Amino acid sequence: MHTILIKFLTVCCLILSLTVLTGCATLQSLAGGGGSTDEETYAGWNADKFRSEAKITMEASNYDKAIKLYEALETRYPFDNAAPQTQLDSAYAYYKNNDAESAINAADRFIKTYPRDNHVDYAYYLKGLVNYNRGITFVDRFLPTDTSQRDQVHANDALENFAELMRRYPKSHYVADAQQRTVAIKNNLAMHEINIARYYMKRKAYIAAVNRAKTVIEKYPRSIAVPFALEILQDAYSQLNMIDLANDAKRIYTLNYPNGAPVPENSGATMSHQVWDFVGLDK
Repeated sequence: MHTILIKFLTVCCLILSLTVLTGCATLQSLAGGGGSTDEETYAGWNADKFRSEAKITMEASNYDKAIKLYEALETRYPFDNAAPQTQLDSAYAYYKNNDAESAINAADRFIKTYPRDNHVDYAYYLKGLVNYNRGITFVDRFLPTDTSQRDQVHANDALENFAELMRRYPKSHYVADAQQRTVAIKNNLAMHEINIARYYMKRKAYIAAVNRAKTVIEKYPRSIAVPFALEILQDAYSQLNMIDLANDAKRIYTLNYPNGAPVPENSGATMSHQVWDFVGLDK
């Protein structure tokens, strides 16, 4: 009887052990630990294999996988002849994956590591592109929304990025696009000031409204927002009983815009979307 009990307990322990091991294996599989490791997946891959696979995944819009491939390529072949291009491709993959900080960090790393590379102008351009598109969603690209209503926190960064590109590499292939985007950014920044000035007008904070309108005229004199700024000045000065200044604003408006604002306000709202379709914008 004693022997039978021992055998029974032994069998129970074996069954329990197998159950625990099976459960652990199942949990490991669910957690993703049951698949092959990167070492196994990339075994025997040379640099060309990594690049070709990364290109395929990029074309398939599988940016997460492409980033992993580029990171693995940089780690395994840091001194490869195409290492500079790999860094640029990695930065672009981050950008397409909506990881703005990583994209800018990768571009900065490229500029620091390869300051004399033939494609360093693209790194500067990419930084501007990243900041320009921050906050613009997939839907925003196709619907006529007012981009001046968005937070403009990164707009000035993009402006500086594009200005640096044009200053350092005036003959760059990307300068034409940077110039177009610069116009769009300045229009958005100017209209952003108009929106704030109108808010102040509603709150009867007329002096604050005047200051915002004057900022548009002084800082963005060629923007689409100037006629709207002059209209605000007319109204605000009239409310402040500064009739001479109100008349001056009216005279300047009439002289420069006898037929009204040359660009309707609603059309200006979609300017960034028109710029989006300029050559090479998202390539």
